[in-house]
Amino acid sequence: MKALLIRSGETRGGFGRYLAAALAARFASEGVGIALVLLALDRTGDAAHGAFVLTAWLAPHVLAAPLAGAAAARVRRPRLFYVGSLAGFTAAVAALAVLLGRAPTAVVLAVAVAGGCCGPMVTGGLSSLVAGLVPAGPGRDRAYAWDASTYNAAAVTAPAAVSVAAALASPGPAMALLVGAGTLSAALATTLRYGRPAGDAGPHALDAPDAPAAPDTLRKRGNKAGPGLGAGLAALWRVPELRAITGATTLAFVGIGALTTTSVLLATRLGSPGGGGVLMTAFAVGALTGSLGVARLSAVRAPLDPGRLARWSLAGTGAALVGAAFASSLPVAAAAFAVAGVCDGPLLTATLRIRAGYAPEAVRTQVFTLGAGLKLTAASAGAALVGLTAGAPPQVLLLGIAALQLAAAALHVSVRATTPGTGSAAATGPSAGSATAPAGRRTPGAP
Repeated sequence: MKALLIRSGETRGGFGRYLAAALAARFASEGVGIALVLLALDRTGDAAHGAFVLTAWLAPHVLAAPLAGAAAARVRRPRLFYVGSLAGFTAAVAALAVLLGRAPTAVVLAVAVAGGCCGPMVTGGLSSLVAGLVPAGPGRDRAYAWDASTYNAAAVTAPAAVSVAAALASPGPAMALLVGAGTLSAALATTLRYGRPAGDAGPHALDAPDAPAAPDTLRKRGNKAGPGLGAGLAALWRVPELRAITGATTLAFVGIGALTTTSVLLATRLGSPGGGGVLMTAFAVGALTGSLGVARLSAVRAPLDPGRLARWSLAGTGAALVGAAFASSLPVAAAAFAVAGVCDGPLLTATLRIRAGYAPEAVRTQVFTLGAGLKLTAASAGAALVGLTAGAPPQVLLLGIAALQLAAAALHVSVRATTPGTGSAAATGPSAGSATAPAGRRTPGAP
C-alpha cells in the first residue's frame, strides 16, 4: 500500500497520515455498537440497555450533519475543529466505558448523544479533506478509493477485535481499545493540512455559479458571512450528479441497514443459527476487496466514470443478493454475500468522487456530512423495518433488500436522464479539468 501511494505521489500532502487517522477513527466508530451492547450485557445483564444507548449514539447523526458541515466551512481554525471533533468523539467513548451500567441512565444517554453529534466528522467530514491533500487528477481518484477502503477495513476488523478483546478479558478493555484508536486518530489529525483543494482552482464555478463564497474567502472577510445550514442540502438538490447519487445511496442503504438482521435469519433458516456473522463478514471482506481493487485498477488505467461505477455497483450487489436468497447452504450463501460485497465496495469510492467533484467548494464538507448522515438514517430505518417484518421468510426479506439495490440503480439512471441537459449522451460534470469529469464533457454553462 505504501509503495503504491509513493509511486502515485499521493503522500505529498500527508495522505498517508490521513489514511492512518481515518482508519483509526472509523475503527473506533465501527466497534462502538457491539462494544456498547456487550458492556451493557456484562454490567446490567440487559442487552436492551445497550441498544438504547446505541440508539442515542446514532440518532443525532442526521441532525448534526448539516451543523457540523456548516461549522467546518465557517471556522477560522479548521484544524482545531477537526481535532476537537475527533477528541470529543473519543472522550464520549471513554466516558461511556466508565459510566455505562454505573451512572443514571439519563446521564449515559446524554453522553451518547454528545458523542453521536461528533459522528458526522468521523465519516463524511474526514472524507471531505481528501481534496485538500491530493492534487486533482488520477491520483485523487485513487485517493478516494483508498479512503473508501478504510471504511470497509474498519467494518471487517473492528467488530472482530472488540469481540476477541471481550472474550479474552471483558468488554471494558474492548472499549479501551476503541478509545486508543480514537486518540491515535485525533493525534494524527493535528499533522494534516487543512485548506483549499490541492492543485485545484475550484471546478465548481461552472455548475454552481451562485454558490456561497469559499471558506478561505470567508475567513478573509472576518467570517461575517458564509454558507447557511441549508446550503449543503440545496447543493444536494440543485446539482444533478449530487441529487442522483444521494437519492440512490439513501434508498440502497434502507436495504443495507436490514442486511445484518436478515443474514441472521437466513443463516438460521439454512441450519446454522450462528452463521449470520459469517455472512456479514463475507460481505465486509468482499467490500474491502472491491474498494482495494478499484484503487489498484485506477493505478494502472484511467478511472471509470463514477456515475457509471455507482450504477453497476448497485446493480451487481442486487443481483448477487438475489443469488444468496436462493442459496441451498450456508457456504453457498456466504459466497454470494462475498460477491455482493465485491460489487458494493466500489460504490463508496464512486460516491466520494462524485461528492468531491460536484460539490460547490464552500459547502463541500456539508455535502459530505449530509450524505453520510442520510445514509446512516436510511440504514436505521431499514433495521427498524426488518424488525417489524422479521416473521416473513428470510429469503423474501433478502429479495426485498436486493430489489432496493436494483431500484437504487434505476433511480440513479432516472434522475440523471430526466434532468435537463443531462443523460447518457451529455452528462454534466464539474469542469473540463476536474479529475472526476468524463473526458471531453463540460457543465451546461461551460463555454
